[in-house]
Amino acid sequence: MEVMEIIKDAFVFPSKDMKILLIYVILSVVAGLFSLGGTFAYILGFIVPEFFMWGGMAVIISMLIGWVLYGYLVSVIKSGIEQSDEVPQFEWWENFITGFNNFIVTIVYFVIPAFITVVVGYATDIVGNFVIVCEEIYLQTTGVYMGASSDIALNALSQALTNLAISLSITIFVAIIAFVIFSFLQTMAQARLANTGSLSEALNVFEAAKDISRIGVGKVIILVILVIVVIGVVEVILSAIFAIIPILSILSLIVSPYLAFFAQRAVGLLYSDIA
Repeated sequence: MEVMEIIKDAFVFPSKDMKILLIYVILSVVAGLFSLGGTFAYILGFIVPEFFMWGGMAVIISMLIGWVLYGYLVSVIKSGIEQSDEVPQFEWWENFITGFNNFIVTIVYFVIPAFITVVVGYATDIVGNFVIVCEEIYLQTTGVYMGASSDIALNALSQALTNLAISLSITIFVAIIAFVIFSFLQTMAQARLANTGSLSEALNVFEAAKDISRIGVGKVIILVILVIVVIGVVEVILSAIFAIIPILSILSLIVSPYLAFFAQRAVGLLYSDIA
């Protein structure tokens, strides 16, 4: 399918079964309430220790519901891969298992760029340079340089700040590149999970990279950018409306899942080119 066809189809798709969207919204609200209640219970736990247990139970329930929702989004991707016009129904146990697998995929594809960032940060000695900057500031504020030229003190601090800035710049640049690349790979991994139902296939980073090549790097980038633009435009328009009529902000409970369905459907339709 052409990119604009994908965008049009994906944007209309969630409205084809508002009942399913409503179920997703209700589950999202319930999960959010359990998460909020669990957090509040943990805070109370410092006063009444028994609340720690209730907080833990609430968080676990929220997480379990979240996995069902996370798994359902994979089924939306699958509907796109199969180019089905029907909004998938909730398959509770299957959605739960798929959601857990999707959670694992997300963690793995997040850990890899995070690890790369840590390695680069270590190689550029961010911590060491930061310590040196702190030491230089301490030496100047405590008057250790009183007997020396002020130029020496300033030059030492300036050099330390320069080294820290270089370390941070390199690390941040690499981090941005790594996370962007793995965000694309994660998108392909989720599509592979939807297409095969196999966690091992989804975790195959090299095959996920090949999928991007098979579809076309340009097409993948253009679609992702268009999806982001559409979501951004919708949110900006709604934010302006909500600012004028605050009570309508409750509609965001429906709009956010709608846009999530839109994005996942678009991924599935994109992946259908090679499925």
